[in-house]
Amino acid sequence: MVDKIALTLLIIGGLNWGSVGLFQFDLVAFACGGSGSMISRVVYTLVGLSAVWCISLLFRDRDGTGRT
Repeated sequence: MVDKIALTLLIIGGLNWGSVGLFQFDLVAFACGGSGSMISRVVYTLVGLSAVWCISLLFRDRDGTGRT
């Protein structure tokens, strides 16, 4: 469950960065009252923590047998 939440937050963050890169429009800041607002900072922090969590996905055993 945590993996799916983390991946969802990363998708949101990736789409936000794409809109910043392509259109210079920060959707999170727009929706939450500016990039300096507390809500925006919480969203940015959650996306960052999700990225750190998802690093573990690269090193997990996929088939569950213990073999690499």
